[in-house]
Amino acid sequence: MPFAQIYMIEGRTVEQRRAVIEKVTAALVEATGAPKENVRVWIHDVPKENWGIAGVSAKDLGR
Repeated sequence: MPFAQIYMIEGRTVEQRRAVIEKVTAALVEATGAPKENVRVWIHDVPKENWGIAGVSAKDLGR
């Protein structure tokens, strides 16, 4: 059973997250041949203050 974990900075819309789930599922089905029903996708919404880029939080960078 393919299982994908996606880490993203919080703030994506429901529609954007839905699209990520759909497209990652399709990619895993194509790459592995696994049935769509067996694919799992888990999105981790990470708070901006918990995401660091070059030593600075994404929040402080205005992302």
